[in-house]
Amino acid sequence: MAIHTSRSDDGSKLTIRIEGRFDFSTHQMFRDAYEHGDQNVSEYVVDMSDTTYIDSSALGMLLLLRDYAGGDSAQVRIENCNNDVRRILTISNFEQLFAIH
Repeated sequence: MAIHTSRSDDGSKLTIRIEGRFDFSTHQMFRDAYEHGDQNVSEYVVDMSDTTYIDSSALGMLLLLRDYAGGDSAQVRIENCNNDVRRILTISNFEQLFAIH
C-alpha cells in the first residue's frame, strides 16, 4: 500500500493516488497527503486506478477529506475505480457526495 500525491502546475489541484488496499492501515498516510499541504488547493482528486480494496474506514476517510475541503461546497472527485470499488461507493450512496468518474 502506498499513497502518492501530485499537484497541478498552479498548485490549485491536489491528486492523491492510492495503491493497493485502502483501509484503516492507510489512515495517517491519507490524512498527511492533504492536511499538510498548501492552502491554495481548491480541487482534490482521489485516483483509485491502482486501488484493489476499500473498506468502511476508507469511506470515513473520504468523508473527512470532503469536510476538510469545504463540505457541501468541496470539489472532490474520485476517479478510475475498478468495478469492486465502484460498487462499494455506489452502495454507500457516495455518488450523492462526490463526483465519481
